[in-house]
Amino acid sequence: MRWQDLRRSSNIEDRRGMRPAAIGGVGGIGAIVIVLVALFFGVDPSALLQQVDPGSSQTETASSPAPQDENSQFLAAVLGSTEDTWGAVFQEAGSRYAPPKLVRFSGATRSACGSASSAMGPFYCPGDRMVYIDTDFFDELSRRFGAPGKFAEAYVVAHEVGHHVQNLLGIMDKVAEQRSRGGDGNALSVRVELQADCFAGVWAKRGDQQSRFIEPGDIESAMKAAAAVGDDALQKKTQGYVVPDSFTHGSSEQRVRWFRRGFDSGNPTSCDTFAAQTL
Repeated sequence: MRWQDLRRSSNIEDRRGMRPAAIGGVGGIGAIVIVLVALFFGVDPSALLQQVDPGSSQTETASSPAPQDENSQFLAAVLGSTEDTWGAVFQEAGSRYAPPKLVRFSGATRSACGSASSAMGPFYCPGDRMVYIDTDFFDELSRRFGAPGKFAEAYVVAHEVGHHVQNLLGIMDKVAEQRSRGGDGNALSVRVELQADCFAGVWAKRGDQQSRFIEPGDIESAMKAAAAVGDDALQKKTQGYVVPDSFTHGSSEQRVRWFRRGFDSGNPTSCDTFAAQTL
């Protein structure tokens, strides 16, 4: 991926090195859930965070500006590309895109969704409209899941930004309303996640049209990452068998297909997973 010439976003907050107060204990099933969530991308960790001691506090002080190390520059470049891409998409629709802030942290931090740890993996918090990433996850993506490369990492960022787009469009509010009316929470979550994958594909297509950053093998790298974090692949890895009714993010095949749909079309209207009869 040719990311070095991309515009750097200033919407980066660096919280590495800050020492939050101890997060309340999570045991039993809660600990198992967090370990599983560490294996794939989350959208709103509040369901997990409710298991954390609400009285826990942070000693975090004001964050420092984004440093100049390569990973920070890479994140700023990818985020800047998503801002340019979605800014153009929203403008075409007669609207204005309000970009998220990306928080880079290590160990643990605090969000409007509650206390969060690196074990949760990258996530988006609708409450503060921030993307949270501990870049150690990228090492896991490469070593544990066999999806190395900068474009695979960019896919992770673009997926989380896709959740922000959903938030801006009111999709998350509609999903929350459906859940409150007794909708199938897992099935709704799968549609949310697959749409974010599709939006990541839209970013890849339109962003590349703007800046020509895709190199041979990059799309395959992103699809390998999408496949690696499919629910079926994760369940086989962690428990040895697959339980489709428990899926929350979609199968490997579904995640690859929806990313590819977004990339092939470059059009977010092709990403309506909620209207799709077959995912």
